[in-house]
Amino acid sequence: MTQAIRIIGIDPGLRRTGWGIVETLGNSLRFVAAGTIKSDDKAALAIRLRQIHDGLAGVVGQQAPDEAAVEQTFVNKDAVATLKLGQARGIAMLVPALAGLDVAEYAPNAVKKAVIGVGHGEKQQIHMMVKVLMPKASFDSEHAADALAIAICHAHHIQSPAARLARAVA
Repeated sequence: MTQAIRIIGIDPGLRRTGWGIVETLGNSLRFVAAGTIKSDDKAALAIRLRQIHDGLAGVVGQQAPDEAAVEQTFVNKDAVATLKLGQARGIAMLVPALAGLDVAEYAPNAVKKAVIGVGHGEKQQIHMMVKVLMPKASFDSEHAADALAIAICHAHHIQSPAARLARAVA
C-alpha cells in the first residue's frame, strides 16, 4: 500500500449517529475527524431519517473518505426499537454507497476485538484504547468514539493478507 486510505466509521442510531474518520497507511493510523449527527426526537420518523441522511452526506462530501464501515445491528428485546435502529442503519449504509464507497459491516464483538483485543468489553475500555491508538483523537460523544473504533476495526481488516491480495488483483 503506497497511498493512505481514508476510512469513515459509522455508529448508526436514530437519536445520535456517530461518525469518525481515520487514515491508514501500512501499519500507521491517523485521526482525521469525528462527530455526532443528532436528529430531532420530537420530529416524525421520516424527518429524523432525512436529518441523519443529510448530516452523513455532508460529512462524506466534506471529508471525502475512500471506504466506509458500519456497525451491524444487534437484536434487542424491543422489536420496535430494533426496527427503527435498522432504518437508521440503512441510511448509514446508503449514504456512503451513493457516494460510490465500498461499505463493510462489522459485528460489535469484532470491533471490540480489533480495538481492545477481546470480543467483550466495556465502552470505557474501547474509548480509552481509541485514545491510546490515536492520542490526537477528539470526539464529542460516545457514539463518535464508537465510530472511530469501527473505522479502526476496518483499518485492521484491510491490512490482512487476503485484503491486500484482493486490492492487488483489482
